[in-house]
Amino acid sequence: MPHQGACPPETLWLGAEFGDKKGRTNLVYVGNNPVERRLVEKAEDYRWNYLAYASSDHPFSKKLVIRDARWPLQKAVKEVKAQFKAGKPLNYAQLHRLFKPLTREEGQQLTDFIITTYNCIDYKGANLFFNTGEDMITSMHVTTGSEHDINEVFIGKSDAPYQQMIFSLLKNHFVKDIHDILSMTTDEKFDLFLRLKPQTEALDEQIARFLHMPLKKASNGNV
Repeated sequence: MPHQGACPPETLWLGAEFGDKKGRTNLVYVGNNPVERRLVEKAEDYRWNYLAYASSDHPFSKKLVIRDARWPLQKAVKEVKAQFKAGKPLNYAQLHRLFKPLTREEGQQLTDFIITTYNCIDYKGANLFFNTGEDMITSMHVTTGSEHDINEVFIGKSDAPYQQMIFSLLKNHFVKDIHDILSMTTDEKFDLFLRLKPQTEALDEQIARFLHMPLKKASNGNV
């Protein structure tokens, strides 16, 4: 069952809405997408499809023991709990403030805690499409993109260049926060386009999509 208070009341039962076959197809597609896009080797190794959280509340970090944690992490956990109890989301500015004083390990712990707290996935319901959770994971391991009934247009063979672009922008201090891109002008984005092009393996189309700018602007810039 979903965590209490985490899901909106209009959340639908996937099988009843689309049928068991389409339900299985959607679950396998979402879970296996990071493998198809060459971000990880196995579906359960990717944090953001939430598969690993079906069996652990801290799959990507050391178990969080509040009484042993430093004060910045204790304070962050307390604030997350308060926001969740109030039925409010965590915004980007708030997350930036909470993570700023933490070490990398503490950041991983807080990330796992936030996902576990707000997680509304009905794992038991999902497992019913495959009999068990193990069967669902096995289905993802043996399924390739060509076997999906879902048609989606992708740019390039891998999504790894998007991770490269994020790393480059932050490492070189081109932006303080990756979300600053959203408020930039087209000219400012074009400047980042020129900086990213020689530093990553990304295609022009991938850079343009990442920067939320029209590819035509980049093409007209004779890059």
